[in-house]
Amino acid sequence: MFTTSAGIPQLIKAIKTKSTKDLSLGMFIILSIGVLLWLIYGIITKDAPIIVANAIALVGSLSLLVLKLKYK
Repeated sequence: MFTTSAGIPQLIKAIKTKSTKDLSLGMFIILSIGVLLWLIYGIITKDAPIIVANAIALVGSLSLLVLKLKYK
């Protein structure tokens, strides 16, 4: 739960300030790939908690990645 929602405060801050200058693009690319791989693993093993947690984390991570590119 905590790791899945860890990016929410940063996402809220980025939306409010329209700034992502302090965020590392490389970190969010790597994070998104890692979460995507865990999601794929969860789908392959049909493990619902892994699927749900990583689907939520992927949405958050990709949202921050999109904002990083948008607010460049």
